[in-house]
Amino acid sequence: MISTQNLFAQRRNDLLSKMPEASVALIASGDETIRNRDVEFPFRAESDFWYLTGFTEPDSVLVLIRSEVFQRQAQVLDNEDHVYPSDHQAWLFVRPKDPEQETWQGRRLGVDDAPGVLGIDQAWSIEELDERAPEFLMQAEQLLVSFGQLEVWSLRIADWLAGLKSQVRKGIEAPSQLLDLDRWLHEQRLIKTRDEIDWMREAAKISVAGHLAAMRVCKPGAYEYQLQAELEYRFKQLGADRVAFNSIVASGENACILHYTENKAILKSGDLVLIDAGAEWRGYAGDISHTFPVNGRFSREQKQLYECVLRAQRAAIEQVKPGQAYDQMHQASIKCLTEGLFNLNLLQGSLEDLIKQQAIKRFFMHGTGHWLGMDVHDVGRYKLDGQWRHFKPGMVVTVEPGLYIAPQSEGVDQKWWGIGIRIEDDVLVTETGNEVLTLGLPRSVEEIELWMQNNQ
Repeated sequence: MISTQNLFAQRRNDLLSKMPEASVALIASGDETIRNRDVEFPFRAESDFWYLTGFTEPDSVLVLIRSEVFQRQAQVLDNEDHVYPSDHQAWLFVRPKDPEQETWQGRRLGVDDAPGVLGIDQAWSIEELDERAPEFLMQAEQLLVSFGQLEVWSLRIADWLAGLKSQVRKGIEAPSQLLDLDRWLHEQRLIKTRDEIDWMREAAKISVAGHLAAMRVCKPGAYEYQLQAELEYRFKQLGADRVAFNSIVASGENACILHYTENKAILKSGDLVLIDAGAEWRGYAGDISHTFPVNGRFSREQKQLYECVLRAQRAAIEQVKPGQAYDQMHQASIKCLTEGLFNLNLLQGSLEDLIKQQAIKRFFMHGTGHWLGMDVHDVGRYKLDGQWRHFKPGMVVTVEPGLYIAPQSEGVDQKWWGIGIRIEDDVLVTETGNEVLTLGLPRSVEEIELWMQNNQ
């Protein structure tokens, strides 16, 4: 495994090689956010910044500078003291050391230690960012920022560019184009390296352990939040940084709410419980959905719908392989789910027309998956030039078909009401096919019932 410092340096160099000539990129770590009064939310660095630095402090900015910028500066500046070596392409602005603040808020890396610890070429105090902006923007042709952070940067950039433009008579030029950095950086993040895959395997392993822990304490009369507590305790016990997203523990008809996070209801015998949760390990997310009966036994209707979803998931996973178009796993889910509900008389008409018209959307209203990585809904385009992109080795995707029969569903027999099911695994595209990273949970009806009988 490559050393951590070299890994981040390699990522920065890879991005620099893809950036346009004579361009500069700005990537911020983000600011602490007030939760209420003087209490902050737990801070997590922006994923793009973390990906390129491995640094997790707030109020930090990474600047990547193509060497052509320095070469162009040398042609217009007489004072060589202001010309930086062309290999000093990674600058980091960080919070300065402050003993008083560190006593209250925690340790800071500081300017002096940043280059050695992080492998950065130049480090400065974040308080100097405005002052030093002309030194890295002068003679650049393009300025690259994530348009997702454009609101953060817009006023500051406007001031920097205005200052440079006022020196036009000296031959100094300001960047003339503002480009979206995501175009290059997010495509780079989409293909996972061997190190990233190892970290995602660990995130998946911890996530599986958390789900099993929640299953172990599930019983009628318990509360949803008690399952959540056991799940998240197991995550932390195994070294997870945090949850990858707000845990969903939805029993009974709550499972028909896709992003249910109240997690306050009492678990009732005869209901299913749907858990959608994942651990974050070294910045990488796990994401699993698992549905099982509170009392350990599926009813007839629950079993029929569950097996329909499981067939759809298995059919979709078969489509995750190099060269296959991304949407084929969703089409496989639609076909399988539609056939299943047609056979159960929940969808009526011509099966061919039902599939073509995507009639299943009434009961399956989301996609079959999404990219997974540092963000649970990870970055990277799903289409290229208007066409679904094809899977490549190193991509990681979730596969998560579901069925949700909401209460009071018009035209649906009441015996189906309030059943919500989702089955989700994390799948790596390999050279020859795929690898399910989240193996270890009982998945079939028989496996789930036997596991709960032996482990509760």
